[in-house]
Amino acid sequence: MLSEQSAATVRATLPAVGASLAEITERFYAGLFTARPELLRDLFNRGNQAAGTQRQALAGSIAAFATYLLEHPEERPDAMLGRIAHKHASLGVTAEQYALVHEHLFAAIADVLGEAVTPEVAAAWDEVYWLMANALIAVEKRLYAERGGNEWREWEVVGRVEETADVATFRLRPADGRPAPGFRAGQYVSVQVDLADGARQIRQYSLSAAPGSPVRQISVKRVRGGAAAPDGEVSNHLHARVEVGDRLRLSAAYGDLVLAGTEAPLLLASAGIGVTPMVAILGELADAGHQGRVIVVHGDRSPAEHALRADHEVYAEKLADASVHFWYETDADGAEESHRTGLVDLTDLAVPQGTRAYLCGPLPFMRAVRSQLIGQGVAPADIHYEVFGPDLWLGQEG
Repeated sequence: MLSEQSAATVRATLPAVGASLAEITERFYAGLFTARPELLRDLFNRGNQAAGTQRQALAGSIAAFATYLLEHPEERPDAMLGRIAHKHASLGVTAEQYALVHEHLFAAIADVLGEAVTPEVAAAWDEVYWLMANALIAVEKRLYAERGGNEWREWEVVGRVEETADVATFRLRPADGRPAPGFRAGQYVSVQVDLADGARQIRQYSLSAAPGSPVRQISVKRVRGGAAAPDGEVSNHLHARVEVGDRLRLSAAYGDLVLAGTEAPLLLASAGIGVTPMVAILGELADAGHQGRVIVVHGDRSPAEHALRADHEVYAEKLADASVHFWYETDADGAEESHRTGLVDLTDLAVPQGTRAYLCGPLPFMRAVRSQLIGQGVAPADIHYEVFGPDLWLGQEG
């Protein structure tokens, strides 16, 4: 995919570029938002920008893509590209915006690396960029076509349930009376809200109920800030201001954490609000009368903070061959055989050969579970995950 001449140049310059990516991406976003402030106001997550996590994710994706091209010259990292493309499509990213990103990204590279960016170096990294960008554009075009276009629709809130002190479920129906579009269990939608300062911010929330109903359901955790980060703008807006009868703008459903066949044994592992896509997948399996082996794993701070806990247990009980394993840091109910105290630990859990695993939760949790599963013989290619927020795991899943 990468020309021989460019491959040699990228291989020689990757250490220098990689070491400077943090500064490059910081200058890139500064230049982009100076030129186009509406992008920060209405498209990019301001919280992630303030925390620096979006810069880390961009740097990681560039480095991971370039490294993959060098190590696998006849292949393309389709899993990584697909995950990014689904997120971009849910935000409404357009093909034209890639040229804008290119302009400001390469200005930042030249600014940081200076005279080291010779015409040969610039041409090689330009090739890397457009290989990645054109691949994403093609996937995003296909995703839009499958959904009949890139349309935001208004949905009416027809129900609200307080799941825990910090998690609320919103049940939604299309406000225009048209049929609700289809989706697959495990996918998410983007929710666009108007904030008090005039910004129109977008966040992604997993659909937390199985397909098949005209009502869609999202379960939103209120993000409480601290010394290192502010409160979540959109989650707190939804908790404080959105009630039954209000309307929200939603994208179509996106995301690739979906079942790829159900013949293999399945393991569904979640922690915290990562429970949302797993409950939807469990609901889909229960509705279909799934007969195969399913291992359900979840970790949380306490039973009281375990959102959708009743659904989690009820759907698992409906399955013919399912086992449930919940870990709680505090207040684990000793009367329940499936409840354990501490962090999730699969060391003593018998995982069948050929298991296909699906993970969602904080990165430290997913890294630990992935390592334990590989230690039990689960193939890295059979471990799939979803990240809420910027994907800081790019290139590490093997």
